[in-house]
Amino acid sequence: MPGLVQETPFKTITVNELHPTFAAEVTGVNFQDVSEEQFAEIVAAMAKYGVCVFRNTGMDDAAHVRFSARFGELDNIRRYLIGGRKPRYDLYELFDAGNIDGDTDTILDPASARAHSNRGNGLFHADSSFNPRRASFSLLRACALPPPGHGGNTDFADSRTAFDELPGDLRERLLAHDYVGAHSMAHSRKLGSPEFFADVDPTTASPMQRHRVAQRHEPSGRMNLYVGAHLHHIEEDGKEISDSWELVQRLNAHATQKKYTTTVPWYSPSDMVIWDNRCVLHRAGGGTFEGKFRRDLRRTTVHDDSPTAWGCNSKDVVWQGFNSQAKSKHAGAVGV
Repeated sequence: MPGLVQETPFKTITVNELHPTFAAEVTGVNFQDVSEEQFAEIVAAMAKYGVCVFRNTGMDDAAHVRFSARFGELDNIRRYLIGGRKPRYDLYELFDAGNIDGDTDTILDPASARAHSNRGNGLFHADSSFNPRRASFSLLRACALPPPGHGGNTDFADSRTAFDELPGDLRERLLAHDYVGAHSMAHSRKLGSPEFFADVDPTTASPMQRHRVAQRHEPSGRMNLYVGAHLHHIEEDGKEISDSWELVQRLNAHATQKKYTTTVPWYSPSDMVIWDNRCVLHRAGGGTFEGKFRRDLRRTTVHDDSPTAWGCNSKDVVWQGFNSQAKSKHAGAVGV
């Protein structure tokens, strides 16, 4: 596929493309006062690139939440706060995506329940695919970073181009069938740390939520593969298809080939990456920082408002979270 070309140069921002088919670093944004014109250009850049990187935004927690709310209604962490667990931040819209123990403000023990849960974040996934209402944008901001050379980058995969370049037989199959994916956070946690979560059954740990595997990305009009590590199985007409797991593995392997991926390094506190979960997958990169250096990343998550936001799920469903039904040994293993 040819490289991306801007048909009309943006007026208020500058875009540096990071990959031949998606992702860009954006400069020129005044995060202290983002005008409506500039915000519209950021939204347009997101539709084109799926991932936009912004350096040295200068944002604090409150500014992060205010800016995020311009994209739409924000998710919050209340449903994850089970068993008297307290929020780490004053703002419930902020999700903890780092390696800090919220109770002690120390570096997370790699052997802890939450660290085992976080290993699921190291697999390519789309945020909130396990929710009845999926996510559109995620906005991830750095607050503290490991020293250079110790890892902790974030990887992205272009699931739109992956759809475009599906093998002929597989593409025809997806277009001919109304396949629905059943998504589960418990499933990705078990994939990330199978021994620790050996006694967790994703089919009973929490209700699975269903979204179509092949669907159109509304902002760009392009087709997308909505897959990733939360995808437990594939159904048609309400029943799991015979080769479900084989197809799940094949689609995930296809969408995350090296040619469809790029790595975004974190350089400085207040760097921010925004991505659209409806057209890219992402994963947290590991490294030697684990258990040694602080990697404090905070994320806001925007509820999707597109026609496919709720997938095949009821709007009356209240998702309680993986931990609400996990066994006691997994207490605190919240992964969001």
